[in-house]
Amino acid sequence: MHELSYLAVVMATVAAFVFSSAWYMVFGKARMKLLGNNRDTDADVRRVSAGKILFEVIRSFVVVFVIAHLLALAGILGWRDAAQFGLWLGTFPVMILVGSVLWDKRPWKLAAIHAGDWLFKILLVAVILGVWR
Repeated sequence: MHELSYLAVVMATVAAFVFSSAWYMVFGKARMKLLGNNRDTDADVRRVSAGKILFEVIRSFVVVFVIAHLLALAGILGWRDAAQFGLWLGTFPVMILVGSVLWDKRPWKLAAIHAGDWLFKILLVAVILGVWR
């Protein structure tokens, strides 16, 4: 097993948070429309409370830390293997969100917004961690 670079974990956490923030800035209005413009739902990270932002950073850290351990356990080094790993791992949240469309009657466009965020975020994190050793 390869050792973890805690600096890489921190940087990948920052990258994941920044990526998701940008993603939802782009797709925030569409997401809000799909949620019926519910005022209890936040569409834009620029208008979210500090507590929610802190919780999201912690949530991102947990995901990044798990991915870092999985990459280390698998002995993955380099961007190509890490990208392949990220794509495979990214299918899990995508399939969960497909299930929300099938079973919970969530709008497919809403699931696609969230699935895109998760897939690309996991891919980004995996590549950062796979390269930064």
